[in-house]
Amino acid sequence: MSSAKYNRIVLKLSGEALAGSQGFGIKPEIIKSVAAQVKEIYDLGVEIAIVVGGGNIWRGKIGSEMGMDRANADYMGMLATVMNSLSLQDSLENLGVQTRVQTSIEMRQVAEPYIRRKAIRHLEKKRVVIFAAGTGNPYFSTDTTAALRAAEIEADVILMAKNNVDGVYSADPTLVPDAVKYETLSYIEVLQQGLAVMDSTASSLCMDNDIPLIVFSVMEEGNIRRVVVGENIGTIVRGKE
Repeated sequence: MSSAKYNRIVLKLSGEALAGSQGFGIKPEIIKSVAAQVKEIYDLGVEIAIVVGGGNIWRGKIGSEMGMDRANADYMGMLATVMNSLSLQDSLENLGVQTRVQTSIEMRQVAEPYIRRKAIRHLEKKRVVIFAAGTGNPYFSTDTTAALRAAEIEADVILMAKNNVDGVYSADPTLVPDAVKYETLSYIEVLQQGLAVMDSTASSLCMDNDIPLIVFSVMEEGNIRRVVVGENIGTIVRGKE
């Protein structure tokens, strides 16, 4: 079995990836597949933290566009990420993977509050930690959560698992057939070209803290393991040049 290239990772999963083709909610087959892929790298001894989006249930931005108060709409989105996180925790523990959910908004009956030192201790004890409820603040995306938590726990890399693309392209490949796929990029290039990798706040945070990012497709079985052992798939966004 190949050895892992990274010791500690943050895996960023979009909420939409959990919905599959149905586009809404949680598709059991998808979340079981993701859990099985996480177990593959867990068995390699990798320390795994996960950030899950909530777009399969609710998006704060859409609520705001409907006329809702933006802060309230964003808090609803944070609760959606908790639902996804608890579902993923259940799937992982059914596979024998010890998992802890930590939330940025306190809800002690269902999850631990986020405490950085406790999260790191869980990772050292080879427990998967799922960071839910975003940063706990409105106006910040789960991309920014992934960047912030990666910096806090000193992760080696952020793995951004996509459901609709297999890397970073010069334009939306579903709309522009001749869009060019990048193998490597710098965060400066991402920001200057306005590429839809992650939002600018998250990109800047990763760049300032020299955290590499790998963007790849999660829909192909085994891709998470392939990335972790160093196979050249997806797009690598480098930290400082």
